[in-house]
Amino acid sequence: MERENIVKAANDYIVKEKNVAFSAEVEKLLKDEDWKELEDRFYRTLEFGTGGLRGIIGGGFNRMNTFVVKSATQGLADYIAKAFPEKASKGALSAAIAYDSRHYSPEFAEAAALVFAGNGVKTYLFSSLRPTPELSFAIRHLGCETGVVVTASHNPKQYNGYKAYWNDGAQVIPPHDENIIKEVNAVTAIKELDKETATDRGLLKVIDKEIDELYQAMVRSKLFRPDLIKAGAGDVKIVYTPLHGAGAMHVETVLSGLGLKVITVPEQREGNGDFPTVKFPNPEKATAMEMAIELGKAQNADVVMATDPDADRFGVAAPDGAGGFTLITGNQMGALLADYIFLSLKEQGKLPKNAAMVNTIVTTGMHKKIAESYGATCLQCLTGFKWIADLMHKAEIGAIPYAIVFGTEESYGYLVENEIRDKDGVSAAAMTAEMTLYWRSQGKSLLDRLNELYHIAGYWEELSIEKYFEGIEGPGVMKGIMESFRKDPPKTLGGVVIEKITDFGASVTLFPGDPSKKETVDLPKSDVIQFFLQDGTIVSARPSGTEPKIKFYATCCAPLTDSGLLGAKMEVSRKLAAIKLDLKKAIGE
Repeated sequence: MERENIVKAANDYIVKEKNVAFSAEVEKLLKDEDWKELEDRFYRTLEFGTGGLRGIIGGGFNRMNTFVVKSATQGLADYIAKAFPEKASKGALSAAIAYDSRHYSPEFAEAAALVFAGNGVKTYLFSSLRPTPELSFAIRHLGCETGVVVTASHNPKQYNGYKAYWNDGAQVIPPHDENIIKEVNAVTAIKELDKETATDRGLLKVIDKEIDELYQAMVRSKLFRPDLIKAGAGDVKIVYTPLHGAGAMHVETVLSGLGLKVITVPEQREGNGDFPTVKFPNPEKATAMEMAIELGKAQNADVVMATDPDADRFGVAAPDGAGGFTLITGNQMGALLADYIFLSLKEQGKLPKNAAMVNTIVTTGMHKKIAESYGATCLQCLTGFKWIADLMHKAEIGAIPYAIVFGTEESYGYLVENEIRDKDGVSAAAMTAEMTLYWRSQGKSLLDRLNELYHIAGYWEELSIEKYFEGIEGPGVMKGIMESFRKDPPKTLGGVVIEKITDFGASVTLFPGDPSKKETVDLPKSDVIQFFLQDGTIVSARPSGTEPKIKFYATCCAPLTDSGLLGAKMEVSRKLAAIKLDLKKAIGE
């Protein structure tokens, strides 16, 4: 990017940005002639993608800041006015906004609210940090046309983001996502009100306990065995960490209200955008769980739980019987919850004949085996919880012949209720507490039940590899990796022959052994490639939709034979190690 163009873009931004903290950053960079940093901040405009915005906080068009948030909100307001013309003509459009503990989250949330208000959209703004699932609940309960949650989920502290929701409480999907992007890109002027005017005109309403109490009651209503909890709650000890995020209030209130003893990691209880005790505030990372596990050991806890900053992701560690704790992966937790939900519905005579769960194409095949063991179905969708929500919506309106009772994805996302259309770490925590108590009443731990499930479904294990590609060159590098897989796909992975290749970007499945054979993929297009190996292993490659990284997933199974569970684990471990070597070569490691 030519310096002349950088200076022009930087000065344009300084004029448009009303938050002096961000405009001052750019002014200083110009004064210091820091051209490398300026180029990174202005070589593009931060893209409003299919889920919204996510980027590093700072001044510049390629950063998360007040101006970028306002522009996105103006585009979203323009689109809902076109999508709901009758309501728009009556001044009856509404939106809900929540935010987490990240830096500038309150400022970005208020900025979005005042732009909505400036466009005549009544906005319900939470008074302080709230979980993402509560935002989804609020949209549905209040009958809003759209909603926004300001969060970067589990990203490092320098990030923030902006997730856009539709009137069903789910993140936007086609055609709305693409149409919103067009409106955002077409914004030339931003309409906004000041806070006092918006409030006086009834276009800004602050909400809190009136939604909190309804949300908590809904979470409690989804539990299967309240009598069991009432009788045995005093015997269960839970250690929990919100990882400096928004989960503490609801998790503590719901679980304590059930009589369960909740011990929250004190150093991680309060919201803090610096996330001072963790490098990544992500329960998928073992390091994020370390303090909670140490407290769990000291307290002799029955289970250790964690939610990420916006409390949609949920992580668990269970006692191993030898004084330590074992981390339970997202796939394993999904298996345990699916089993418990199907089992409970069946025991209570409430399992629908057309019962189904939903997971994603990169999630373990173990879930399908568990669902089938209860006579249920496991539906699959693209990666991203919005696609799980889409199937739930279709089932709700009768567009597909299933009663969906559970949704899950490998990245620690679970949904046990229909009142929300995004993953919910709070309800997952409540259900896991009950599940822990139930298996304890049967003389088993969560790990004991997981081992039993392996005897039903075979031993499954998953592998995940990711590599970041930052800066201007990053997108091109990732695109090149994906194109190389398409043009010259490997014939084997881990020494095992690839039987078929599904390219979701081209909506086609190819068969290397029979080039004339092709099958059409009946899912929306997505930049994902899957390799199906002869031994049943599936390897997937996809660039992240929210971070500058490429991700690989492998799911592998071995049946339990005479060598038992240990033999199956050794066999799967050997296969995944060989696949890992091949994948690392593909990304230059």
